[in-house]
Amino acid sequence: MKNPSKTVAHRPGARAIYDTLKGQIASGVFRSGGQLPSSRTLATELGVSRTTVTVAYEQLLAEGFIEVQQGSRPRVALSRISDGPRDKAPRPSRPLPLAAFGERIRKLPAWPYYSAPKLVADFRYGSLSSEDFPTSVWKRAMNSAMQQQPKLLAYQDPRGSHRLRLALQAYLWRARTLKCDVEQIIVVSGSQQGLDLCARLILDAGHRFVIEDPCYVMARRIFSCTGATPVPIPVDADGLRTELLADVDARLAYVTPSHQFPSGGVLSISRRHELLEWARKRNAFVIEDDYDSEYRYDIRPVPPLYGLESHANVIYLGTISKTLSPTLRIGYLVVPTELQEVFASAKQLTDRHSPVIEQEALASLIEEGAYDRHVRRARRLNGDRRKTLLNALQHTFANRITIEGADAGLHVVVWLDELPRSLESTLIETARSAGVGVHSVTPHYESSRTAQNKVGLVMGYSALSPRQIERGVRILADAVHRVRRER
Repeated sequence: MKNPSKTVAHRPGARAIYDTLKGQIASGVFRSGGQLPSSRTLATELGVSRTTVTVAYEQLLAEGFIEVQQGSRPRVALSRISDGPRDKAPRPSRPLPLAAFGERIRKLPAWPYYSAPKLVADFRYGSLSSEDFPTSVWKRAMNSAMQQQPKLLAYQDPRGSHRLRLALQAYLWRARTLKCDVEQIIVVSGSQQGLDLCARLILDAGHRFVIEDPCYVMARRIFSCTGATPVPIPVDADGLRTELLADVDARLAYVTPSHQFPSGGVLSISRRHELLEWARKRNAFVIEDDYDSEYRYDIRPVPPLYGLESHANVIYLGTISKTLSPTLRIGYLVVPTELQEVFASAKQLTDRHSPVIEQEALASLIEEGAYDRHVRRARRLNGDRRKTLLNALQHTFANRITIEGADAGLHVVVWLDELPRSLESTLIETARSAGVGVHSVTPHYESSRTAQNKVGLVMGYSALSPRQIERGVRILADAVHRVRRER
């Protein structure tokens, strides 16, 4: 056999391939046991002869970087540690420059991602139980949509699938008494993209926007990153305190009127009219985030703002993240008629259009009534979880807690009346070390000064079994007792 080192040294093309693959193995691009491309495939991709690639592979084999078996693609040697320290690019002497929007994002505090360790129970809001998902129904709908795939292999309408928008039009009228033209519906990649489109089309640096206090943090961040200034308005059991809007001059108001997030209040009908009157006088927009109106337990549905009086200034935002799955990333806007073209153009610039196969599958579910049946089933299951959580909290903590927002939605806010807010982070860390995830309500307030001076927790229950809920509450109670004892 030829000397591989001498061979690769005398073939510049092979040397370059060898150096590249060696660097990728060392840096972890190809991990231990991972397969490399076949010599034939790599030669085709690089536009070189197969012999050139074979010479590079022989050198890697000789140095122990790869292993080769007859009839199989080369693999990174299992003895090769590829997950160790890697060469890092030198840090620039000063931060790389960004636009004003980027600099505002850079200054934001880090928001936790969803890679939490395995816990006995995680009362995180927003997650759904995988057992609730209508797997067989969704699979049939996806298979049916996939059969249309040859017709769908082209760029589509940025407003979304026409079939889905027709289905949503009928659903909104049937379920929410919201009447609109199909052209007013813009399908977006989750409500987050809908908020981003609203922010970029309505707000500029120097503008002001009304936001509930407490609020949905990601909405406040999106609007603030345009350079606009938040005007926090407190909420109570009847939602946004609209009497405080009288002298406020702002471009938009973001509200969650059907179930205030996170406190749970429902905007009263009188305040709904007051908010719309304010928007009319100020020529401002109202963004109505109807994120979980499907879940109502002890209260009757309240008509959306969009259906009251003139809705020329109202933008309605809906999502399936709380009914089917947040991983599907399908939401929708209902925009004023005069803005439907500019929203469609903005959506096209953002991502051309949302994924089409999933849209067709969802349209099928809505048309056949399967979506409505699933929503009714999910409402019943989450109603049972809610009842389990409330019973467990009341049995365990008795009158030492205050519960808000239990009449609707997929979470409650629990105030621990005897535990000062200064111990909040200690409690959260203590509970997590015992296997339970609980999450503070404080970040949802404009500033910590506006929050109550006691520990407040946002407790979601839609991803948990009754057994997990009961056990989680017991562990939380033990953590509270431990923190109080050690204070």
